Amino acid sequence: MSARRLLSRPELKAHYDRVGAWQDTQAFYEAPALDALISAGAFHGAASVIEVGCGTGRLAERLLRTHCPPHARYEGYDLSETMVQVARSRLASFEDRATVRQTDGRLTFDRPDGGHDRVVATYLLDLLSREEAQTFLGEAHRLLRPGGRLCLAGLTRGRSLLSRGVSRLWDALHRLRPEWVGGCRPLRRWALLDDARWSVRTHTVVRAWGVPSEVLVALPV
Repeated sequence: MSARRLLSRPELKAHYDRVGAWQDTQAFYEAPALDALISAGAFHGAASVIEVGCGTGRLAERLLRTHCPPHARYEGYDLSETMVQVARSRLASFEDRATVRQTDGRLTFDRPDGGHDRVVATYLLDLLSREEAQTFLGEAHRLLRPGGRLCLAGLTRGRSLLSRGVSRLWDALHRLRPEWVGGCRPLRRWALLDDARWSVRTHTVVRAWGVPSEVLVALPV
């Protein structure tokens, strides 16, 4: 079998600049996974949140409006200029607490060690190679303070008959033409975590419209 092709940073940027605000149309299968992630992430105790791949800011708005404490600060990062513009507009009412920055696709950040309560990435690792995912996880470990939480969600392999069929079809489309599925592919995040560095607190698979999403919350060790 030929090696899987992943979309390059310029290809990803071009795709997500193009789809822009329409990205929220994927909420039909993402929303239940995000509900589970918010519940497991205990954001009521998070005073400092970093989200990598913040997209349109939909999750950030929910966190700041309903789940994080009033003094909480949020930093979002995204490769897409369009996504950054949409997120900034969406979070305008939280401008004193929320910052959204465009990146060049790097997965390391000029932020202090151990300075954050939550590091969040939803439907991001789906886009990355294993090596890139490990870079992100290493950076998340560095950024989190003791007792902080890594909060992940994204496409995964199905367990039921229907979700297995959906995830296999999705994977086949990605192998054929990754741009058809926005560069995302089913992935097992749990298998990427080093037991010596992470303590998993929540690991579940949520299904919506047959699409399986993995939700994982872990603490740095």
